[in-house]
Amino acid sequence: SRVMLRATVKLCCGIAHDHLRRLPGFKVTAVAAIQKDVRGLVVRGSHRLPPKIPHCIQRLVGKETATCPELAGDVSPSRFSSVDLSYVTQGETALQRALSILQQRTGWQAETMLDAGATVSSAAVPGLGKVFRVEVVLAVPVARLHRELFERIEQMPQWNPTLSQVKVLQRVGTDTLVTHEVTAPSPGNLVGQRDFVSVRHCGRRETAVYLVGTATHLEPLPLQEGCIRAESRLSCIVLQPLAEDPGRTRFTWLLSMDLKASATTLPGGWIPVSVINRVLPQSQADFIRHLRRHLSA
Repeated sequence: SRVMLRATVKLCCGIAHDHLRRLPGFKVTAVAAIQKDVRGLVVRGSHRLPPKIPHCIQRLVGKETATCPELAGDVSPSRFSSVDLSYVTQGETALQRALSILQQRTGWQAETMLDAGATVSSAAVPGLGKVFRVEVVLAVPVARLHRELFERIEQMPQWNPTLSQVKVLQRVGTDTLVTHEVTAPSPGNLVGQRDFVSVRHCGRRETAVYLVGTATHLEPLPLQEGCIRAESRLSCIVLQPLAEDPGRTRFTWLLSMDLKASATTLPGGWIPVSVINRVLPQSQADFIRHLRRHLSA
């Protein structure tokens, strides 16, 4: 019923409070309840959702206010499983953590200027270790960067030679992906070839777009031969249009990774901190350089 929907929406809005953020299972239940109520409205009514339903909820259930061409499949109650919803929760949790770090004004130490013309700083964050923050202005609008870095993520290896494969394993709504990325082999690379299984989530705050990623686990996905399964503790790219020139974008990238180690990495099976602290910001610089080249092509 509409009354029940309004009550559930109010409940979901309360999830923004800190004490509910600590209860991810409760959040999944609330989102599932919203999906059930909203789908019920679609089934009982026309092929449209009522326009007063918040846009974020319409995106989550895959229903905008526009006409739905395939009603029967889209409104199936089993469209999103509890696992799907857990991916959404992981993405939202990563976004909240990234927002907290971005608001941190103290504790940042300047690192060396990157080759790509970007500035880099770092800070020690409890639970994450060292987080690198890279900032640069790119001469392209936010919409294009969002398209290249999120919507067309599987095409990334075509312009970024440090990746050999990016595959979307699962899509949950329009703003959450589960991906598998494999780095390209590089002769003489001390760290070696890695692969990652990640949840990627797109969030929006006013004019900014946030592209966050964090490690997740997918049981059926076997380890890649010759690769070490590493983990992205947190990645967050912020795309903010410049107030004086909306055609340009302030690109801010937080990155913290656990590259893992193998017995063949170095004697003793560990990677020196000095190597990691050099490899991660350099990988960010390389990415920005390849992205710029691709966008100007």
